[in-house]
Amino acid sequence: MNPTATQSREQTINALRQGEKFLLVTHEHPDGDALGSLLAMSIILRSLGKDVVSFIAADDRPLSYEYAWVDVSGVVSEIPADLESRVVVFLDCGNTERSPLVEEAASPEQLLNIDHHHDNTRFGSVDYVVEDASSTAEIVWDLAHGLDVPLNAEMAELLYLGLITDTGRFMYPNATPKSHEMASELLAAGIDGNLIFRRVYENLPEAKLRLFARALTATERHLDGRLTLSILTTDDFQQCAAASSFTEGIVDFLRAVDGTRVAALIRETSDANGESYRVSMRSSDGGIDVSKIARAGGGGGHPAAAGFRSELGRDDLVALLCAQISEQS
Repeated sequence: MNPTATQSREQTINALRQGEKFLLVTHEHPDGDALGSLLAMSIILRSLGKDVVSFIAADDRPLSYEYAWVDVSGVVSEIPADLESRVVVFLDCGNTERSPLVEEAASPEQLLNIDHHHDNTRFGSVDYVVEDASSTAEIVWDLAHGLDVPLNAEMAELLYLGLITDTGRFMYPNATPKSHEMASELLAAGIDGNLIFRRVYENLPEAKLRLFARALTATERHLDGRLTLSILTTDDFQQCAAASSFTEGIVDFLRAVDGTRVAALIRETSDANGESYRVSMRSSDGGIDVSKIARAGGGGGHPAAAGFRSELGRDDLVALLCAQISEQS
């Protein structure tokens, strides 16, 4: 950890100790790391006697089936009226545009930015961005130690959720010895790792299986196989009766195809702004930074996993991916 990161850790710990009222937020469409970090931090601060409000937007509820077992009954969907008197803690959020809080006119007392995305825009009054951390959950785990808050099973379960989802079940290059040290400590706290795994990755709805089949049938290879992609249309979702969240895991399967350096899942979406596409990407060997490709499309993410939304047509979108991959290979 570099000296600046160490200083930010100390500043973050001091801010968490000294603050009395907090609002915890994460990014839109929260994944396992976002949920685990948000809820674990809430437990940590409450154990210190703090007044804590955790927020998830109404549009992001109910949670997708992978996370339906996570207890969010105490999480609010309205920004509290006393926002300006609270310390706001952004967790796992690379920029403020990914949170509905950006629409609020009130200025919080202090803004803590706790994250591991390397392209984080450093928007906080205190920025604690640990780029070599496997997940924001790993940072929260470390902060719990710094705050002398002992792990309990509930906190450990949430942190384990964040850890396994952001490391791709420890398959991604961001899974480090420290990640496994963390996992060992969480398991020793009494959680059932196998049960968490089955809740997140098994018990698939039949509609997801049918959508998965359509995605595999639509698989395309480009750049002599370096790019493996699939495109799902709104009609695919309708005919499978599948939710948009059911795409989770498809791109990781494409990533495993022999010869693939980048895998991409492109799904058609429709909203008040018209039709567009959401693109999810994975780098298979670490040689291509897909976050650079995502930024070229107006998005962001990690070097090994990133995404963006685009209003380009299908052919132009594929051409963009091919051009960006060619620049790096």
